[in-house]
Amino acid sequence: MPETGGRTSPKKRADARRNEQTLLDAAAAAFVASGVDAPVRDIATRAGVGMGTIYRHFPTRADLVIAVYRHQVDACAKAGPTLLASSGTPHAALAEWVGLFVDFLVTKHGLASALQSDSARFEALHAYFLDRLVPVCAQLLEAAAAAGEIRSDVGGYELLRAIGNLCAGVEGDTRYDARRMVELLIAGLRRSE
Repeated sequence: MPETGGRTSPKKRADARRNEQTLLDAAAAAFVASGVDAPVRDIATRAGVGMGTIYRHFPTRADLVIAVYRHQVDACAKAGPTLLASSGTPHAALAEWVGLFVDFLVTKHGLASALQSDSARFEALHAYFLDRLVPVCAQLLEAAAAAGEIRSDVGGYELLRAIGNLCAGVEGDTRYDARRMVELLIAGLRRSE
């Protein structure tokens, strides 16, 4: 059974699954643009659906935020092996994947407040995040290290934590470019000859 917002639901019709995916993509875009407090009306407009459709799929804002978070974690996790198979080099795959991860982190801001101190749900999401993304990052790092492109002494958790720290507290500070700092971090992984 598919899982939605921490709840298990019966098998959905194909059009309902498409609607849900469209809603998740629209909500993610709205969260990137305006944060997790983006008006539900804006999300409905982006998705081309009525407000009732959103509330049918996600009865509360917390349900929607959690579903978007899980959706983006899953997309980021699936992208790693795809990029590794299709990029010119493992380092290029790693750099592109890190860009996707940084985009994901933007939607994560405000997650804790959206869950309104529901620490159990927040901890479950954090565990899901680690379980899905650390192995993918480690796979990309190992491939780039095996190809002799980067140093081999950096782990997946360590790199994700460093990227997260570089991206923390960015909103509202136009003098700081987190993406540029992350690019410098990834460039710094290169092996020196």
